[in-house]
Amino acid sequence: MDFQIGLVIAGLVVGFIVGLTGVGGGSLMTPILLYFNISPTTAVGTDLLYAAFTKAGGIFVHNKKGNINWKITGWLTLGSVPASLLTLWILNSIKTDIETINSVIKYSLGWALLFTSVAIIFKNKILKFSQKHAGDKFHSESHTQNMLTVGIGVLLGATVTLTSIGAGALGTVTLFFLYPLLPTPRLVGTEIAHAVPLTLVAGIGHASMGNLDLVLLGQLLLGSLPGIYIGSSLSGKVPDLFLRNAIAVMLFIAGYKLIF
Repeated sequence: MDFQIGLVIAGLVVGFIVGLTGVGGGSLMTPILLYFNISPTTAVGTDLLYAAFTKAGGIFVHNKKGNINWKITGWLTLGSVPASLLTLWILNSIKTDIETINSVIKYSLGWALLFTSVAIIFKNKILKFSQKHAGDKFHSESHTQNMLTVGIGVLLGATVTLTSIGAGALGTVTLFFLYPLLPTPRLVGTEIAHAVPLTLVAGIGHASMGNLDLVLLGQLLLGSLPGIYIGSSLSGKVPDLFLRNAIAVMLFIAGYKLIF
């Protein structure tokens, strides 16, 4: 595709918002790419690798601060990567019917956006509820907890591979339920550590099916990398609640339009 300054600006805006609020880039970027008339398969495939590159730097920062629980990351990956590979295999087996794939992705994307918007709005309430009802027996490391973490990984693996959405907002909120006693910075760091291998595997899988536009990826990164830096620098100086609620409303409208 040709160079489009609008896509660089989109990357800048999304990167800025991600750096400022921590809200997942996929839930914002994929609907924007559809607005630019990019096919759902190419939008998802390109966005997955975009997410892998932009979040990779976050691993080093969070690990340095001790904000990653590698054990939880391991259990999540144990479920998500095989689920991602299975989803890719299913998509590849029906790739001749591109219209069906595009409609499935758009429909799945719509529901993922709706769930993400609700998760963003009620994130703090969910956290308070889960901390209030946290039983010491269940929320200490347990076999049941580990298996549920693998199960969440499976759901995230399939959702992220199909829509490129879910690794951020949905991943963090589901971890709130299972690990309410874990400090929020560690939950966020753990989610980012899990998102990178998942989006990388899913992105490479989509690229192997031809669902990748390298020129598009370059334009998005050109804008998003400085955007993330600026947003991270201003984090905490802009009313977080206002921004999150505004983003949630936008995602809800976009999801509703895709479904209905």
